[in-house]
Amino acid sequence: MHAQPKALFDKLCRVRQWMCLPCFSRPFPTLAEREGDSRYLPMRRAFLRTRMLIPTASAVAALSVVLAGQDQPKQPAFRSGASTVAVYTTVTDSTGRLVPDLTKDDFEIYDNGKLQPITPSATETQPLSVVVMLDRSGSMKESFSLVALGAEEFVKRLLPADKARIGSFATKIQVDPEEFTSDRKTLIDILRSEMQPDGPTPLWNAANVAIRELLPQDGRKVVLLFTDGVDSPMNFKTNNLSVMDVMERATKEDVMLYAIGLESRMPYGRRQAPLGGGGLSGGFGGQSGGGMTQRPDPGLPKIAAETGGGYFELTRADDLKATFARVADELHQQYALAFEPTKLDGKTHDLEVKVKTRGMKARARKSYLAAKPRTS
Repeated sequence: MHAQPKALFDKLCRVRQWMCLPCFSRPFPTLAEREGDSRYLPMRRAFLRTRMLIPTASAVAALSVVLAGQDQPKQPAFRSGASTVAVYTTVTDSTGRLVPDLTKDDFEIYDNGKLQPITPSATETQPLSVVVMLDRSGSMKESFSLVALGAEEFVKRLLPADKARIGSFATKIQVDPEEFTSDRKTLIDILRSEMQPDGPTPLWNAANVAIRELLPQDGRKVVLLFTDGVDSPMNFKTNNLSVMDVMERATKEDVMLYAIGLESRMPYGRRQAPLGGGGLSGGFGGQSGGGMTQRPDPGLPKIAAETGGGYFELTRADDLKATFARVADELHQQYALAFEPTKLDGKTHDLEVKVKTRGMKARARKSYLAAKPRTS
């Protein structure tokens, strides 16, 4: 075993112990145990053989700590183009668990109902640019700290190549810092100190701002939207946007939208239901007795489904941390599929992605704009 790979392997193992990153299915031995026991020689050899395979999100994070400070080649962004349509796909089994280790041969892509050949595409986890947009309405005031902790959990799970900004909406819509950053400390400091006071709920205006801020970014673009209410800008303007406006723009600009909705207790008002009533998405939340609730905006699951994201509806703010973590895990386990459209007619085409294995479900965007090539 060469000295440099061996040293890298030892550092990775120590990082796994310090940071509790999932590397193997059982507790990892100490350095002394590994050096003195020949049983771990095959493991070291396996490590060398698999260094070039697709890394999991946890392994990438661990290696980034070990290799910090070394010059790394910039990973090219996998994107839709004039001749290629990128289709990021999440696969779950019958229990809702994420399914890894599939290949392009396990999928089928249909463009306006016609089966398309899947082109060779990126096999490594693709970097993403994300705007985390958080509701600061008055009904959320008692849960501001839990929302911030949930968003922190999402930030902590970003990979070194990911970039993010933190947005909030109430009386105004703000997005910080001025540029996208991979500095987790900067993002967490914003969540802890730079969030605005409570106000109204300009939900779709805020989602539109998030999409606008993502436009200059290359590669995968994501909005993570959180709210406990319905769209209510309360600004007496006539140019407020609707969910359909935002959905159309997200489709045109190839932006995926994830949404987390939290039921809020309301002593009065429309769209009330007994607490715990209605369906929950994402497998989180529980019931509690008494009171009346307002469910989150009904446009949230619609826009998430249309753009290939996910929607999670909760009844308890205590579940926010686990839900934000689930979103991060999904984003880092999506499959980067692609195909070459046969017709660029400037129209919106229907998309459908299927998994050939029974019991598995694919979730991807439902349409794309077949933009005509630009003429010089």
